[in-house]
Amino acid sequence: MSPSIGALVQKLSLAEKVELLTGQDMWQTAGNARIGLRPMRLSDGPSGVRGEFWDERHPSLNLPSATSLSSSWNRELARDYGRLAAAEARSKNVHAVLGPTVNLHRSPLGGRHFEAYSEDPVLSAEIAAAVVEGTQSSGVAACLKHYVANDYETQRYTADTVVDEKALYELYLLAFEKAIVSARCWMVMSAYNHVNGTLATESELLEAPLKTDWGFDGVVVSDWTAVRTIASARAAQDLVMPGPDGPWGEALVKAVEAGEVPEDTIDDKVHRMLLLASRVGALEGYAHDHETPEIDGRAFIRRAAAEGSVLLANDGILPLRGPRTVAVLGHNATAGRSQGGGSATVVPEHVVSALEGLKSALPGTGITYSLGAVAETGISEFPLSQTRNPVTGEPGMRAEFIGFDGSVVKGDDRRSTDVKWLGGAPTDESEFLRLSLDLTPDSSGTVHLGVGTTGHFSLRVDGAVVLEDTLVDNDEELGAGLLAPPTSATPVTLTAGVTVRIDVEYTLPKQGAFTNAVAIAVGTRPTTDADEQLIEDAVVAARAAEVAVVVVGTNAKVESEGFDRESLRLPGRQDDLVAAVTAANPRTVVVVNSGSPVEMPWRDAAAAVLLVYFPGQEFGHALADVLLGHAEPGGRLPTTWPVAEADVPVLDVTPVDGKLAYAEGIHIGYKAWLRSGVKPAYGFGHGLGYTTFEVSDVAVSDGGKVTARVLNSGAREGKVVVQVYASKPDSAVERPAVWLVGFATARLGAGDSGELTVDVPTHLLRHREPGEWALESGEYQLHVGLSLDDALTRTATLTV
Repeated sequence: MSPSIGALVQKLSLAEKVELLTGQDMWQTAGNARIGLRPMRLSDGPSGVRGEFWDERHPSLNLPSATSLSSSWNRELARDYGRLAAAEARSKNVHAVLGPTVNLHRSPLGGRHFEAYSEDPVLSAEIAAAVVEGTQSSGVAACLKHYVANDYETQRYTADTVVDEKALYELYLLAFEKAIVSARCWMVMSAYNHVNGTLATESELLEAPLKTDWGFDGVVVSDWTAVRTIASARAAQDLVMPGPDGPWGEALVKAVEAGEVPEDTIDDKVHRMLLLASRVGALEGYAHDHETPEIDGRAFIRRAAAEGSVLLANDGILPLRGPRTVAVLGHNATAGRSQGGGSATVVPEHVVSALEGLKSALPGTGITYSLGAVAETGISEFPLSQTRNPVTGEPGMRAEFIGFDGSVVKGDDRRSTDVKWLGGAPTDESEFLRLSLDLTPDSSGTVHLGVGTTGHFSLRVDGAVVLEDTLVDNDEELGAGLLAPPTSATPVTLTAGVTVRIDVEYTLPKQGAFTNAVAIAVGTRPTTDADEQLIEDAVVAARAAEVAVVVVGTNAKVESEGFDRESLRLPGRQDDLVAAVTAANPRTVVVVNSGSPVEMPWRDAAAAVLLVYFPGQEFGHALADVLLGHAEPGGRLPTTWPVAEADVPVLDVTPVDGKLAYAEGIHIGYKAWLRSGVKPAYGFGHGLGYTTFEVSDVAVSDGGKVTARVLNSGAREGKVVVQVYASKPDSAVERPAVWLVGFATARLGAGDSGELTVDVPTHLLRHREPGEWALESGEYQLHVGLSLDDALTRTATLTV
């Protein structure tokens, strides 16, 4: 018989209890052998599970981004996504995945937009709950983040989100609620920011609604270094990460002994830690018989990427039918982004590029490639095939931490020249880091060799110093220097086939937000010297081909944790490239490889526009499946896409005097667009497939059950997403023009019809009044359709 968790808590001394409430190191919680408690390993997600190491020697499956998953509007796909994440976690001895991210797309400039699901809290909540169910069904904890109103990156560590109670409850908390109440999530991560003047780690919101109203019995873990005071221990914060240092420890023991923090409060936190351990298999005497699901990871990623891709426009060119020649264009066609930047990043074994996928799928087709426009910014690592580790002779680079006495403290053989150590770097014992590699370029010319990091370095080519610099991270955001460091480069002439030795000596910083953490990249920085010629070459290639496929997009220096976006424009000359190519060949398909909205001034000139987001490591194969019709683009937009940045009704992500006012209240996303009266490029819920559907016979029962008959009126099987929105034109309280209250997804064969049912809970018709929820009686209009715009043409009445 297992001992009760309460009895185990009572066995511990006060010092032992407090020790369990701060991490053992960067990624593990503390254990206690006396009560059979083992350390629990936490790992960054949410689009993959990195595990203990952030490097290419320990690859991870790279799943599609959250925006891609939510575009599927498919709960079962989301459950499988969670199951695959759990299988990855189990294979890496990880007990908890730090995801999903359920903050809202309040502004398209939000740096982590790609990592969150939607501008709508109901869609976000449904997908998040399904991911949690899938993850925890395999005995791995999911961790909802970042609680709460953490929808921007600028000054995220210090900023105060000023948001009224109505918006806080009807939007930002609602996105979290279902994964707690229905899916019973085991962990929640408190955010860096303040909410209405109080640090999120000290906020009363951790107690109510989270623990009291919603019945959350899990662990509130801090974002890394987010806990700053003992005051958070008096609140409902449970676990401080990372460790072993932190603001609690001995100071918390003394605070309890002094009566400043009740020991009952400490007991509750420890009880939650032990309950979590019992759930994930880290506490002796508690069975952990969850099976690891058998999932073909790459096949799932390929299927999910297609399911989440959104066909924004199509004049009939897609699916492609046996093209004889195809011109593939764009930087992202060969160096596309499978994921966004920041802590969500994993290192996949291989990413299938768009060009690679199309060549594999069309072996008999004449396929040409032209760069067209440089999209990358910052330092791009050297191609592995052109590098050699001078110590092992294998592809890659030698990294050595050099101690103060000149000895090698630690040596690493890396298979990349863009490297990180997030925990495990012996910075306290080392004076500098030495990187060495032999580079054999495959083409001649002048390149800009450079380094991306924070601090002082020198770069040598064949023993001669060609660049020495001290890079200062002017961005004060926590971790930005690790995630997107400043860069410096210098022109160097290289000759094809001639090997040069490259050495970098980097002086290790002695302090920072994270201990034992280093990030540095060695490689080339792109230039704009040949921009016009690149576009001209692409035009020539497009004009000569039957079909042109242009892949444009952003990159990890544009969309990442640690900073917000400066603009919605595509980086570089990509807009000019698309304009020139569509003028040269009207049969041009534009593939948009971004995690969040971008301006598309050329969209009306393209024969088709396909949004693939950050689609994971099977990028190219999934893209080929969709372009050729082997799979249907199954996505519908979870966020409104503007014509121009100036049109966006809620854009601001920059605090003023340390405060970011959510002055728009409950009107964000499509709700704000409807209020503004400005028409976007593509509205919420929009997405085309390869067939057509007709909706009829909409009916509403007294219990809030909506039924609709859907006919596949096209020539092939397809996916339909029926969306239901509510409105109350005669409401006595402030409401959005309409708001999403439910949806249903199905697949129907050509000519088939079926009845789809959507339950509309009264829970989603309520409104927040000061201190409580209220339900206004009377008639509600329910709008049913295939997108928001379509739903507004079809209305039924529900009386409450």
